[in-house]
Amino acid sequence: MEGYKVSDEISKLPPQVQERLLRLQQFQQTLTTVLAQKQQVEFELTETEQALSELQKLADDAVIYKATGSLMIKSEKNRIIIDLNERKELLNTRTTVLGRQEERLRSQMKDLQTKLQQDLSSVSKPLP
Repeated sequence: MEGYKVSDEISKLPPQVQERLLRLQQFQQTLTTVLAQKQQVEFELTETEQALSELQKLADDAVIYKATGSLMIKSEKNRIIIDLNERKELLNTRTTVLGRQEERLRSQMKDLQTKLQQDLSSVSKPLP
């Protein structure tokens, strides 16, 4: 008995349905990438907020070092706070952009899935 191959079944579908299936797969891959990026940005944002919180507890004249590559460089508290706040703002913006991209992809996927269900139900109906 021959093995069942999904690709054989897909190749029997009308070209329009095949194209929609391919687009849906591409949307899913893009969504996976966007979600991974969003998770990474949110993690970095949490770390930045924690660093800012810890800096607020320190005296203004505390000795602070900033990691720069593999070096630790002495820096001023106010300069580090400014840098971290700028980074936080950038990360918040990036999170917003990725969130919008995620919403748009989910909406496009939902629309495409609806069209595919309609296509597949019409393909599977026997002819009169």
